[in-house]
Formats: sequence, structure tokens, C-alpha cells
Amino acid sequence: MIQAYFNIFAIFAMMFVGYFLSYKKWFDRHTADVFSKMVLGLALPFEMFITLTQKFSRGEFLNLFASIVVPVLSMVLSYWVSKGMATLLSVEKHRLGTFSTMFTCSNTIFIGLPINMAIFGSQAVPYVLIYYIANTTFFWTWGIYKISQDSQTFAHVAVAQSFSLINGLKKLLNPAMLGFLVGIFWLLTGVKVPLALASFSTYIGNLTTPLSMFIIGITVYFLGISTLKLNKAIIGVLLGRFIISPLLIILITRVIQLPDMMVKVFFIQSAMPIQNSVPILARLYHADVEFATATLGYTVLSYLAVVPMLLAVMQLI
Repeated sequence: MIQAYFNIFAIFAMMFVGYFLSYKKWFDRHTADVFSKMVLGLALPFEMFITLTQKFSRGEFLNLFASIVVPVLSMVLSYWVSKGMATLLSVEKHRLGTFSTMFTCSNTIFIGLPINMAIFGSQAVPYVLIYYIANTTFFWTWGIYKISQDSQTFAHVAVAQSFSLINGLKKLLNPAMLGFLVGIFWLLTGVKVPLALASFSTYIGNLTTPLSMFIIGITVYFLGISTLKLNKAIIGVLLGRFIISPLLIILITRVIQLPDMMVKVFFIQSAMPIQNSVPILARLYHADVEFATATLGYTVLSYLAVVPMLLAVMQLI
């Protein structure tokens, strides 16, 4: 566990590098946009492709994919818990959709993937991707719909109507997901990946972790730590992200039996900070941007303190 924590600390050190270089004006908001495109459009697809084709057999993967029911079920339950929590905390009406989405959905790629690789190594990547599929599907369909309902303008109806399920589904077919699908197809054919392609994919895929953490560091810097205001709704999201969601994974996997490492990866994935995209979507749909931004800052900054507790609990499941 101590080694895993030091590995995670090294990952977060990259985040602090991103923060410091933003302070030194090496990085700006545009840099974060470029890095995001590089991770999602280039590095991550190759990371998914090479991991699937090198680490798993056809039979292992087919058995693996059936386990997606666990993260799906955990997110459905988490969403309904968020409704009760919102009532208990008297969350304002114009924050309800954003609150529930942040409570339910985690940052499975920019933070989740590097953290899981630091703890378990590259063999955890396919398990990360199973959770990613469920999480991303929920976020870009039901989650974005609920955020759109938080519109604070007189154009609320028009804004809500502008949400399209088809547009949400298009978000799922991003390069990262396509890399995953190509990897599955290649794996199922049984054809060995040529050495040159395997080496190229490995080099490009290795960019995923440092670029992801640079993005988080840049984001935190431009959020402005001194401007973050804590309130009971943010505390509710913190409880959802770091306590309730991982607890649901533990309870579900007591009923639905899964391999030990998969359970632990799902547990770690469920306890990640909120999605980077939430403040952007809150701005797009005229929801509470300040609330979304402050919550992102608090969940990211508090995560390093949460990690030791997660690792300790993980040893018991």
C-alpha cells in the first residue's frame, strides 16, 4: 500500500508541475485544450488499443465485458441516492441536475486511468475502460440532460430542448472509444499486432498519464484556489464521490462476484473527482457555473488526502 501511495504521489506531482508551469505562464487555458485533444484524440486511443491487444486473450475479454453491469447498477443507485441527499441538504432547485450528475459521475480518464495504472499497472486498463464506458454513457446522456435542466435564464425551455440524445450519443463515439473498439476487433480476430505498430502505440500511449495530470494542474490554477467557496451542496458531492459511490461498489460486488482486481479497480474508479467537463457544460446550459467550478476544485484538491483512506479500505475488500 505504501508503494501504491508513493506511485500516486508521483502522479500528483505531475499535476503540481502543470500548476507551477501555469503560474510561470508556460501553460495557459489554450494549452489545456490542446493537451485534452492530444489525450482523448491520440494518446488514449493508442493506450487502449495496445493494452487490449497485448494484455488479454479473446476469451478473457468476453468474460470481462459482462461485468459492465456492476458500474451501471452502481451509477443508477448513486443517482437515486443523490436525489435523497439533495432533499436532505436542501440543494437549490437550479443546482439539482448539476448536483446529481457530479454526485454520480467520476473522472475516469484524466485522473482515474493514471491513478489505477499507478496502483495496479497496465493490466488494470481494460477494467478501467469497462467502468469508463458505463460512466461516459451515463454522463453524456442522462447527466448532460439533467445539467441542461438547471438553466437560470428565461430561455430555460429552449436550452433544455436544445439537448439532443443523438448529440449525447455522438460524444460516446470519440477517438478514445474508437480506439477501444478497434482494440476489441483486433483482439477478436486473433491477429498478432506487428512489432512496429506495437512500439508506436506504446510510445504514444505513454503520453496519457503526464498530459492528463498537466491538464488537471492547469485547470486547478485557472480555477483560482482563493475563489473557491465551500457550501453544503459541495460537501454532499464530496460524500457522494468519496464515500457513497465506492460503498455501493463494495455492496454490489458482495452479490455479483467479480475477479479481485476488477473489484478493486471499480472501487477506485468510483471514488474519483468530478468530470472536468461539468463547469464547461454548466456555462453552455446557463446553469450554476460557480457551483460546478468550486466543486471541481474541491474534489481534485481533496483527492490526495482521500487516497490513503481508499487504499486502506481497498485492502479489506
